[in-house]
Amino acid sequence: MHEAIVDALGQHHPYARHIDTFLSDLRNEGKATNTLTAYRKDLIAFAAHTDGEIGELDVEPVRAFLSEQAELAASTRARRRASVSAFCRWAYRHDLITANPVDKTNPVSVPKGLPRPAATRDVARLLNAICSRRPARTVPLDVIRDRVLFELVYVTGARISEACGVHVEDLDLRVDDEHVSLHGKGGKIRTALLDDRGFVALLRLYLNRAGYTTGPLFRASINGAGGPLTPSAARARLHTYCAAAQVTITPHQLRHTHAQELTDADVNPEVIRRRLGHSRLETTLIYAQAKDSMVDNEIRAARRRRDAARR
Repeated sequence: MHEAIVDALGQHHPYARHIDTFLSDLRNEGKATNTLTAYRKDLIAFAAHTDGEIGELDVEPVRAFLSEQAELAASTRARRRASVSAFCRWAYRHDLITANPVDKTNPVSVPKGLPRPAATRDVARLLNAICSRRPARTVPLDVIRDRVLFELVYVTGARISEACGVHVEDLDLRVDDEHVSLHGKGGKIRTALLDDRGFVALLRLYLNRAGYTTGPLFRASINGAGGPLTPSAARARLHTYCAAAQVTITPHQLRHTHAQELTDADVNPEVIRRRLGHSRLETTLIYAQAKDSMVDNEIRAARRRRDAARR
């Protein structure tokens, strides 16, 4: 049984073994580690507020648990409801309960915010604050690593977890046809074209300087003996570089910026969907809405200038 479940609930809690088995099934289905962690956290919280055997579960304890989440963000409440619902569906399929009690609760409405891409000039300022594309021999390897990592996110639209998980074996560096394989959510693999010649040159320089032929491309230790750099460590390093560049950019904003640039260039939304690894086209079309929103803002600003000139 997972130690987090034992530590939080105890080995003999009536839900502990079922939660652990549910998560094991999800792991076998290829669910991402972050997804499993979120499920585990939510279900531990739910079980801690629930008494009795799982076969006695009905809608009242579910409603009570969800009502206690009222002060949390809507997105967090929606995620917790979804976690409990997924667990209950699993329990129903395994004849542990007679119905999914979450079906009798109201869904959580989550306002859909538009993506916030960074300005291209700010991205350039950030990357140059790390090091140039032609770094001197005195530039430490881990600094070059960071430039390659964050530029990879920007030029491919990869998630930071996907970029940190790239291995040397995922690279296909045949001249004029360079690609990288990205391992996305649910074990899905997609191939992204590396069509920026300057970035490819920097990537080759990094590989040559590091001497890596197999294993993680972005390693935690500067001598290359460690495992892959974690997304949380990458975010912390990016924060430091942002402070030096006097900009505020997250790894996900680099991904958003890549998507927005493709949208602004009128690239087919289905192509962008595949590039980003979205499972649904509706998610990709949000960038088109963001573009429309920027157009609307420009029109409103122009109208204000016109009205001010007429006064």
